[in-house]
Amino acid sequence: MTNYVISEAARCLNCKKPFCQEGCPIRTPIPQVIHLLNENKLNEAGQMLFDNNPLSIVCSLICNHANQCEGHCIQGRKNSAIHISDIEHYISDTYFDKMKIECAPWNGKMIAIIGSGPAGIAVAIIMTKKGYKVTIFESKDKIGGVMQYGIPEFRLPRSIMDRYKKKLIEIGVSIRPNTTIGGALEIHNLLEDGYSAVFIGTGVWRPKTLGVKGESLGNVHFGIDYLASPKAFNLGNNLAIIGTGNTAMDVARTALRQGVEHVTIYSHNNTLSAAKAEVDYARLDGCDFEYDLDTVEITPEGPLFRKIMRNEEGEAIGFEPEKVQVKCDSVIICVSQGPKNKLILTTPGLKGNDKGLLITENTGMTTVEGLFAAGDVVSGAKTIVQAVAQAKVVAEQMDQYIKQKSEADS
Repeated sequence: MTNYVISEAARCLNCKKPFCQEGCPIRTPIPQVIHLLNENKLNEAGQMLFDNNPLSIVCSLICNHANQCEGHCIQGRKNSAIHISDIEHYISDTYFDKMKIECAPWNGKMIAIIGSGPAGIAVAIIMTKKGYKVTIFESKDKIGGVMQYGIPEFRLPRSIMDRYKKKLIEIGVSIRPNTTIGGALEIHNLLEDGYSAVFIGTGVWRPKTLGVKGESLGNVHFGIDYLASPKAFNLGNNLAIIGTGNTAMDVARTALRQGVEHVTIYSHNNTLSAAKAEVDYARLDGCDFEYDLDTVEITPEGPLFRKIMRNEEGEAIGFEPEKVQVKCDSVIICVSQGPKNKLILTTPGLKGNDKGLLITENTGMTTVEGLFAAGDVVSGAKTIVQAVAQAKVVAEQMDQYIKQKSEADS
């Protein structure tokens, strides 16, 4: 692996206009990082990666690199793009455990973070480095959010989240697991207890439904629920998955690894919405695909579809008269997620849009002063790197808000 990474790094042209960096949602300084590695300065390269993206290890494994950094690499125009993801992972993974995060002395201010997903962890690290005392409130028993409960182990090893937890504790972050804000504790309790600001990074954990009859049947499940604890489900030998995003691919590949013999993904369109690499892996693992099927109902036997007809231009023009009954042991629905509404219901003045997503200003401030938010709970289900990029901006705004408020109160 080391020789491979070295040879890939040696292919970098160190472009004056780094398209790879422009293609990265968090603007990772890729040429500079690779240059440092080529100079045998791995620790400096690792520090540069971490300072830019506290979730660098994670993003190196699960980002859609073909559409981002690697897809913009100029080497890919004539030859093969540099495998930037492998270089980033080697550096960040090697450096992470020995990294010493320099934090300013405590400034007397406390920050509460609700949710320990990508945005929450990023804000926790950034604010601790600035001298704030940070407490993370996590509703589940382990940190990581979607990284712990929504991405399969074979794509993102759980040990990485264990390493992040150790690092957070090492720099002084307090973690309260199995603590739901909006239950015994509400946001007003946090503010009353002296937290100068609250960051909300609770993600999107409420599965969206198809809106058809049969979604409450005993053999019907939702993708985000299944991925949280696959071993708890008895799916039988034949599984039908409705939906074609990355979650559907993760569900399919997980189910096959859990012993399901036949997995078929059913698409409402004549295309798939998941990243090409994820589709390719699902096919390689043995998943089948069916297209142009509109779900009418889910019966005890399985989903009932109607076939979509298309003209020569590929436009949908109607449905075939005869419905298609698919027989299977279980059905898993993967058509995205939305946010839970517990915080809105228990926090006066906190507002969401028609999708339940929190409404924020450009600063990340919600409709309640002192409450900030970023990530999927604001933008809807996006990528981890996008959540971290948003969180970086909001953390800076939180810092400015607290400083200005302290000056005004003094």
